[in-house]
Amino acid sequence: MGGVFHMQVSRHQHLRGVFQGLAAAALFGLSTPLAKILVGQISPLLLAGILYAGSGIGLSIWMLIRRVAGRPSAETSLARTDLPWLAGAVAFGGVLAPILLMVGLSSMDGATSSLLLNLEAVLTALIAWVVFRENFDRRIALGMLAIVAGGVLLAWRPHAGAMIPLGAAAIAGACLCWGIDNNLTRAVSGGDPVQIAAIKGVVAGVINIAAALLVGHRFPGVLVTLATGIVGFVGYGLSLVLFVLALRSLGTARTGAYFSTAPFLGAGVSLVLFAEQPSLLFWCAGALMAVGVWLHLAERHEHVHVHETMTHDHRHVHDEHHQHEHDFPWDGKEPHAHPHRHAPLVHSHAHYPDLHHRHGNDHGPGKGG
Repeated sequence: MGGVFHMQVSRHQHLRGVFQGLAAAALFGLSTPLAKILVGQISPLLLAGILYAGSGIGLSIWMLIRRVAGRPSAETSLARTDLPWLAGAVAFGGVLAPILLMVGLSSMDGATSSLLLNLEAVLTALIAWVVFRENFDRRIALGMLAIVAGGVLLAWRPHAGAMIPLGAAAIAGACLCWGIDNNLTRAVSGGDPVQIAAIKGVVAGVINIAAALLVGHRFPGVLVTLATGIVGFVGYGLSLVLFVLALRSLGTARTGAYFSTAPFLGAGVSLVLFAEQPSLLFWCAGALMAVGVWLHLAERHEHVHVHETMTHDHRHVHDEHHQHEHDFPWDGKEPHAHPHRHAPLVHSHAHYPDLHHRHGNDHGPGKGG
């Protein structure tokens, strides 16, 4: 009975992570056509800086309001041991990637750039599988390929100009940096996602704005700057919060695959905003992405696995993986967060690469995988 209950809890957590990953993609996809409206009035580098800054400032205000209102977060604040991971994520994803992207865009056509940006999902998954030993099976790999193929089809332009090697290398480098960023962020995903996204936004925003001002760019009017900041808060800030939450439940490769639907969702918004007519390629891309998402939703990864002794701190409820005593007065409310120790445990149930199931593929194929 307990195994059935845990399987239902795990499935619910998985579906919640799927929703969070797709919602993160939707918000980021929404920001793309909105940024398209603004890009003619702001240089690309300064635009990236204001978008990141809007994300960080908006989320910082959110945390301040929450504290003043006496409603502290049930999430765990970042620990000192988290800082190297977060610093690496900010350096690769918030600083190096935007700079490389701007270099690439300056010497390449937009269609080819869009095609190359689909490398992010592939590189994110490869790093997760090869370097961090995240588990996967044939269904997950095929689902990711279908989603990426949909993104390629959506961006493909038969008569696009030839790409310039330097620009192509720069954009591929940006995708590699974002792939590293996604995997490093996973290491701190047990912490407060609002705090994580706020820090990444503020630091990346300051560095990118400083770089833009250094090369001679100037801020646009107050209204344009404010509008850009709001777009950044929604499309970068809230999106990243949801992305971090999805990382907890799904792991890096699966979250990255769901997030890769952002181009399709952004294109859908463009159809509404700019009264564009959807092409046959648009619907084919949507069908491929739908197949990919379905393959991921239909995943059933189950086998006997070992939980080693572990001590960490994150938001949790007292499920099968959290049977521990409290060394402080507890009011019985869940979920809550505090440092806790996991005793060794061997069992079998359907699971996904969440905070407690980050083993590799040395167990053989998963049941039903």
